[in-house]
Amino acid sequence: MLENVIDIGNAAQGFFIKSDRFKTTHISYNFYLPVDKEKVASFALLPFILTTCGREYPDFSKLNFKLNKLYSANLFASAEKVGDYQLLKMGISVLDDKYALDGEELVTRAAELLNSLIFDPLAENGEFSKSDLEREKRKAIEHIRSELAEKRLYARKRLIEEMFKGDAFGVPKCGTEEQVAAITPAGLFGAWQEMLSRAYLRVNVISASLPANVFENVKERLSGIERSSAAAVTKSIPLKPIYAAKRVEEKMDVAQGKLVMGFSVLPGDDERDSAKLAVMCDMFGGGPYSRLFTNVREKMSLCYYCSSTVDKRKGFIMVDSGVEAENAQKAEYEILRQLDVMKNGQFGDFEFEASKKSIINALKGYGDHQDTLDNWWTFKCDSDTPVSPEEYAEYVSAVQKDAVVQIAKTVKLNTVYALMPKGAD
Repeated sequence: MLENVIDIGNAAQGFFIKSDRFKTTHISYNFYLPVDKEKVASFALLPFILTTCGREYPDFSKLNFKLNKLYSANLFASAEKVGDYQLLKMGISVLDDKYALDGEELVTRAAELLNSLIFDPLAENGEFSKSDLEREKRKAIEHIRSELAEKRLYARKRLIEEMFKGDAFGVPKCGTEEQVAAITPAGLFGAWQEMLSRAYLRVNVISASLPANVFENVKERLSGIERSSAAAVTKSIPLKPIYAAKRVEEKMDVAQGKLVMGFSVLPGDDERDSAKLAVMCDMFGGGPYSRLFTNVREKMSLCYYCSSTVDKRKGFIMVDSGVEAENAQKAEYEILRQLDVMKNGQFGDFEFEASKKSIINALKGYGDHQDTLDNWWTFKCDSDTPVSPEEYAEYVSAVQKDAVVQIAKTVKLNTVYALMPKGAD
């Protein structure tokens, strides 16, 4: 559970999430920057280059030796989009001091290591190492190309690009291959400086007890950085309904077509509204009890898969399905018909209760792993009163049928993206 929220100052917060279930302490630094389509690739590369070397550990062998001395502590990094913000995460997981031999202060040393990597990178004369940069650029480009090869991921990404044209959210979270290739050592150093000076920072600590001085050390590091332009994360601007849906079709050498449909939906104002939206979307296309699974996929056999996901911050629902080209139009019609069923409240108690139970069971699992618990609180960055998974489960349990119907009535088709085999009508 969230034990303490510490105001570090300079647009930075510390979250202490107390848990006695783990033998390790998990510390993550989460930097939030408004998505900038021109800089998204440079920012996305930073977590990975910063956690592979530093001024004190100029190559991976020295860094790996240090990690082994810390009982095989684990560094991790990621770059994501959270609504209108880009999230840069860097962290470390280390064995708790009470399990170490001879009373070693493993957590303090691990926190110092993480601070060193983030705030004192391997750079000279305002430039990152060219060889380190080229290594990370190569890995990033391989990742982007792998998404193109996985056509389900590619189709989902293309839908978002089309739905959010003109909006920074439509930019791929790691940028394009061309943007990555254009990153220079000096340009990346400038992005690092901008991250430290402009990003809102939340430091999450998950442990049985709060390590000594962990947040004080962050405050000391930030004290020497000009952060007057840094500000807390605000609510994202949701997708607006449109009168006529946009339709986009591409053809490739694929055996199976991909039909992806994007809908706008009113996201609501608080966590209780979020819980209602979660239940509605799950009933529509979540588990095996959902309308899309039981009807479009099973009864009518129109899709190989058909499911829905929701982004509450940007206010949209995505339905993606794998179809034969000759079934694409029928599948689209039936998906829309099942949405009408939701809007008219023509669903039964079984699917309603099954959906709530499924979401609640998933929420119970958040406390089983430190990384999922970390992500839970990380993605609560824009909430004035963030709630725990347990509290959110209570909101889900309290959702009524009429609330689901009312939210379903706000769902409007926005964009249909179809990826079909060449030669298909």
